Amino acid sequence: MGIYDIKVQDRKGEDFDLAELKDKVLIIVNTATGCGFTPQYEGLENLYKSYHDKGLEILDFPCNQFGHQAPGNDDEIHQFCTLKYNTTFDQFRKIDVNGDNASPLYQYLKEQIKKDEISGTKNKISMKAVEAISTTCKKPGDIKWNFTKFLVDKEGKVVGRYSPTTKPEEMESKVKELLGLN
Repeated sequence: MGIYDIKVQDRKGEDFDLAELKDKVLIIVNTATGCGFTPQYEGLENLYKSYHDKGLEILDFPCNQFGHQAPGNDDEIHQFCTLKYNTTFDQFRKIDVNGDNASPLYQYLKEQIKKDEISGTKNKISMKAVEAISTTCKKPGDIKWNFTKFLVDKEGKVVGRYSPTTKPEEMESKVKELLGLN
């Protein structure tokens, strides 16, 4: 099974076939509206505006598993993101990323790359603390917190897994490389 064999639900509950995104570079991120990392929506939107017309897609999956930081229904979350951060990339239905009810997409992503890429001692210490307070991060490979970002190349291969402490703009050079813009 590959990423293009997976279907997800858009925020309206309609099935969306990831095969429609073949030949695109993807950033797949679990998000929350009440998280310390929520301002990363701005960086994600900047990447999207800069590279969408060159083949970048951002898939936003709200998740309420970490500190209940994504309250509200899918429409309320979407309204918050579009009003506060002017997001224009696709937002999907709220999901679980860990545990028995983890979405098939996140089960697949976690199997491909089991550890976050974390740069800098401060960020490594921060993520150890986050992991300690997370009640859903129980198995190797589990998502530690909101705003974990996966990068997928045009062939559907998961090529990066970035910790919540990695800002979207820190991924820009890799995105450009995968888009063939370097």
